[in-house]
Amino acid sequence: MNRARKALVIGTAGILAATGVVALAGTAQAASTLGASAAAKGRYFGTAVAANHLGEAQYASTLDTEFNAVTPENEMKWDAVEGTRNSFSFGNADQIVSHAQGKGMKVRGHTLVWHSQLPGWVGGLAAADLRTAMNNHITQVMTHYKGKIYAWDVVNEAFQDGSSGARRSSPFQDKLGDGYIEEAFRTARAADSGAKLCYNDYNTDGQNAKSNAVYNMVKDFKQRGVPIDCVGFQSHFNSNSPVPSDYQANLQRFADLGVDVQITELDIEGSGSAQATNYSNVVKACLAVTRCTGMTVWGIPDKYSWRSSGTPLLFDDNYGKKPAYDAVLAALGGSSGGGTPGGGTGGATCSATYTLTASWSGGFNGQVTVKAGSSAITGWSVPVTFTSPQKVSGSWNGTPSWDSSGNVMTMKPNSNGSLAAGASTSFGFTVMTNGNTTAPTVGACTAS
Repeated sequence: MNRARKALVIGTAGILAATGVVALAGTAQAASTLGASAAAKGRYFGTAVAANHLGEAQYASTLDTEFNAVTPENEMKWDAVEGTRNSFSFGNADQIVSHAQGKGMKVRGHTLVWHSQLPGWVGGLAAADLRTAMNNHITQVMTHYKGKIYAWDVVNEAFQDGSSGARRSSPFQDKLGDGYIEEAFRTARAADSGAKLCYNDYNTDGQNAKSNAVYNMVKDFKQRGVPIDCVGFQSHFNSNSPVPSDYQANLQRFADLGVDVQITELDIEGSGSAQATNYSNVVKACLAVTRCTGMTVWGIPDKYSWRSSGTPLLFDDNYGKKPAYDAVLAALGGSSGGGTPGGGTGGATCSATYTLTASWSGGFNGQVTVKAGSSAITGWSVPVTFTSPQKVSGSWNGTPSWDSSGNVMTMKPNSNGSLAAGASTSFGFTVMTNGNTTAPTVGACTAS
């Protein structure tokens, strides 16, 4: 769709506040963020990113905390990277890719061949010249990002809306004919054999004439060995275009062709419980389809959405988590807070919740809040598991001990063990990520 759309960095920038909560009982593990929860299900949960917002602290911290995949919103489109023929400008797109790589996020490339956001010179080319320009554009852009892109939207929105199932009029369709899509995919495979190659479209979320036409194309490609790995379903929903009742079945029929399916531009207009239910249903549909490899929402706060008046995203204008956020996290199996209590002696209980308090390139600070249950406690113990090769470089407000693996730290009080009923204390730590930004997991709090 057309869209115009550290922390304490030691000694320099201010804290990027980002809050997430992890509370685990026994060996059960519940992630506290969208990306971590999706990863636990073998998926990614991403968002569209605009380079000009990355300098905004709340935007960057929410991105870094909540998501594990990104799609450049406009920065990789043809007009952004090749406004003048064979003169490429990757600066803004590079900024997004670099940021994502620094946080261990997947990157979806969007998009190589599309009728919209084309510079004027493309439409003015004769057929032979247009073919050369299309293949050169694909090759140059994919070569520039080779090894950095998880999946490319090779061709975007090539079919008409309505009941015809016909191809959309575009310079590519009108001058090169039906074969341009196959040619684009073959050129893309030659440019980067490691990236997933996707076809992406909207209003194909349920079974209809348009999705049937895409289905038939994908089926034909698979039968003839045309290199296509995935199909993207944009999933822009509102009251006039609601989540279809056969959404999951439609995803499944494409997956049954032997391609991955991805929800690529999800936003759902509305608010409150109705919006939350719709988001939950979309996530559950993806999780029910084995080859649904991930979901991407089209933006972070409502105010930056291309449909901002419809408040279609998971965070409000002030980055507050909406009911839709809680519904998505729950559908992914995550936990947004409250703490899961662990039992101790004499019926004493406590809970432990994790918050990311600061992050920067190469590290982060975390805090665990320990809260007494319905009766006073005189001591507590909380295990925290880190992912190798992460290393804890310091801790405070507690006395740590380590298991033989060096990955599990058990924290006990340091003169802050006695808590009245319902009272709380906290301890913290600094983690050097060594390339792995996975959030720590917090085990059950044991009270005494």
